[in-house]
Amino acid sequence: MSVKNSLTIWFGKFMVKCLRLIGRDAGNAPGLVLWTLNKDCLKAFKVECPIIAVTGTNGKTSVTNYLSHIFASGKGKIITNTQGNNLDTGICSLLLANCDMKGRVKADYLVLETDESHVPVIYSKLKLETLVLLNFFRDQLDRNGEVETLILKVKKFLETFEGNVVLNADDPNVARLGRANPNNKNIFYFSVERYSGATDEPYEVGEGKFCPFCDTELVYDYYQYSHVGRFHCPKCRFGEDKPFTLIKNVDLSAPSFEADGETYKTAHNSIYYMYNLAAVYTAAKLYDFDKKILHDTFEHFEVNNGRLETFNIAGSELMVNLAKNPVGANMTLRVMNEQECEKELLFVLNDNLADGHDVSWIWDINFSIFRDVTRVVTSGTRAYDIAIRIKCSGYDPDKIVVRPDLDDAMEELFKNSGRKFAIANYTAVQPTRAAIKRYKERREANG
Repeated sequence: MSVKNSLTIWFGKFMVKCLRLIGRDAGNAPGLVLWTLNKDCLKAFKVECPIIAVTGTNGKTSVTNYLSHIFASGKGKIITNTQGNNLDTGICSLLLANCDMKGRVKADYLVLETDESHVPVIYSKLKLETLVLLNFFRDQLDRNGEVETLILKVKKFLETFEGNVVLNADDPNVARLGRANPNNKNIFYFSVERYSGATDEPYEVGEGKFCPFCDTELVYDYYQYSHVGRFHCPKCRFGEDKPFTLIKNVDLSAPSFEADGETYKTAHNSIYYMYNLAAVYTAAKLYDFDKKILHDTFEHFEVNNGRLETFNIAGSELMVNLAKNPVGANMTLRVMNEQECEKELLFVLNDNLADGHDVSWIWDINFSIFRDVTRVVTSGTRAYDIAIRIKCSGYDPDKIVVRPDLDDAMEELFKNSGRKFAIANYTAVQPTRAAIKRYKERREANG
């Protein structure tokens, strides 16, 4: 190890120790400092185990958590960033917390959630074995720019990458990347057959309209959600790649799906969730995991960090889901509408730096599909913006209650009992979970 790399590790370990002595979580800070001092700080770590990275606009955290659980169930030592911290600085902090004074990271696998724009940065310095790519949607435009910008960044990285690439064959923005490196034979597509809620026409806003190779308009057999569905180019045959994994017989009422002749029960029942599990199944299949582990994981494992998380409070069931872009919000609304009962909605919208200050994306959410929604409570730093957006969709304004403070919003939401749903964007989801728990504790303390 060079003197520069040795000093990088020693200084970083010293920072972590000092932060822990004063009772602070090291988090992202040490990596941020090291990255500022040494742009090649990731090269200071000695990682000899396989690295599996998960990226894409939506679902990264859930898929990373599922894969980490499966890999850990195989009795291996896993290092993973299950809580996020998916930028270069966060991953640097993670490795720093798990290495010795010589920078050696001892594990059987690293399973790393990775921000899409940071894939080329991080894995030009760490040896990646498998990249799992879920989807590409418009997201945080003031930070990421248009979706094509992100796609091209990942494409440039894949042009020279020869490791495993797991791709969503039903998202044309993702499937196109299977052709980035014609010399890479380790391309593995996953696809999900048409489910009962699929449509012949687009149901929500989407991106995949034209072939990225010949500019011909793509032909869709069906849309699962947004622009994800079975498509092909009538001119150059883009979209006709044979999937390595084909998910069949998706039954959201069970809920369950079939893969390689076996039926798997699942803990949740949205098509969005089924695509996440298709990615998990494909990656696990590459590493030849015991099917018993997959059955148990798919049926029982819960991420429980604001991703389809359920709370039971005073006779009411509340499901919370993160939605940081129109597609995520639309999918949660679809799950809500599929419940055959009256329900209430809480929407928490922030515009902090990590969210992106531009909240114009809320105008691409399809609130006109509300069914049996008897009341809406809005909260967060942009509570009035989301209230106006819902009003403009045609929803009765007398049924919209604005409560910017989250504790006030909880008091309002639980004035009535019944089925409830909560949508919260990026920096709002953890404060929303905390407010729910505070409200539950108050209710239980007061009997």
